[in-house]
Amino acid sequence: MPILEMKVPSPGESISEVEIATWLVSDGDYVEKDQAIAEVDSDKATLELPAEADGVITLKAEEGDLIAVGDLCCLIDTDAKPPKATKKPALSKVEEEPQETKPSTAKPLETPSINIASPAPTNSIVSGHPSPAAKKMLADKGISQGSIVGTGRGGRVLKQDVLEALAAGFDPSSAMAQGGWTGSRETRREKMSMLRRKVADRLVGVKNDTAMLTTFNEIDMKPIMDLRAKYKNKFKEEKGVGLGFMGFFTKAVTTALAEFPGVNAMIDGKEIIYHDYADICIAVSSPKGLMVPVIRNAETMSIAEIEGEIKRLAIRARDGQLTVDEMQGGTFTITNGGVFGSMLSTPIINPPQSAILGMHNIVERPIAIDGKVEVRPVMYVALSYDHRIIDGKDSVGFLFLLKQLLENPERMIFGGKQPTEVLLGL
Repeated sequence: MPILEMKVPSPGESISEVEIATWLVSDGDYVEKDQAIAEVDSDKATLELPAEADGVITLKAEEGDLIAVGDLCCLIDTDAKPPKATKKPALSKVEEEPQETKPSTAKPLETPSINIASPAPTNSIVSGHPSPAAKKMLADKGISQGSIVGTGRGGRVLKQDVLEALAAGFDPSSAMAQGGWTGSRETRREKMSMLRRKVADRLVGVKNDTAMLTTFNEIDMKPIMDLRAKYKNKFKEEKGVGLGFMGFFTKAVTTALAEFPGVNAMIDGKEIIYHDYADICIAVSSPKGLMVPVIRNAETMSIAEIEGEIKRLAIRARDGQLTVDEMQGGTFTITNGGVFGSMLSTPIINPPQSAILGMHNIVERPIAIDGKVEVRPVMYVALSYDHRIIDGKDSVGFLFLLKQLLENPERMIFGGKQPTEVLLGL
């Protein structure tokens, strides 16, 4: 009988092996072509593995196994016939079932997420694993995976399960939804994902292999906040994206990098590579951890184009759709710990880059303005840099120019100069 051997495809250049993170099907299941059968981790991203044909699947690897690119991961018997009761893909069939067929134990307000009568087998390899639509909704609502019992095939959590739990009074802010304290004395071990292990190795390598130093400054955010308050509604209507702080910071960074090219360079052996472009990495949070997608040629973009690209990449990161190509490269990184409440930090360089800018929260602080004390919204910023390639003069000058640009936003429009300087040709 024809047996299709499914081999691990290459997720991207320089990736030689992947880890089976989760099998989304069981051994002996009937699968359809292009159906997601597994999630695989590389050292750069998590990707879904689609079935290459219709048939019955035989798994040839366990969850957590490392498999080289091009090696066998499963077999598909293409002669096998689909089960008679299955006329549509399993997930679609379950999601389209009438609501009255759902277990009614999810309705009481006291325990909306506990479904003891769920038909899902507790030993299923997909038990508790959400579908892509359910995963997105759980992330949006801030609900931890595992707090809602799934009614899908093999115990998989479907979008309808999340909707029913919320409709029944499930509180996303409760300790149970957030995976909080329950009073037990149990412990658990979870294997680090391949992505997390790679991040750990890279961060330790940075501390060991670079002469990293951090310099700080503070920025009066009132001019930008006033500008946003004045134009944000019109900007949203005309450009279709919000006017955030990241657009201003990214634009200011690209302007400052042109003045200090060493901050945009990197070391390669005994040579320094200078870049005549600015590919800016923006650190974003995702369900899989910190991701750093790249905005290509940010120096040529307007603030609206930058904001649109940041939004697109952030949504793809949240939905687990970022590709390896979208995270490769980059000449400079911006990370914003302020969205989580960070006041000050020393960010770690994203290798092989030579510098990273850390943004922080905006706090009203008393500062001296023209000899008088005024309360202004102030942000502390930090620039971590590799002292092997960037001197203190350049690092301090870069951060000071960034401060000037952000405290005088019009300078970003006129290439770092004041409008009057442009008018006079200075």
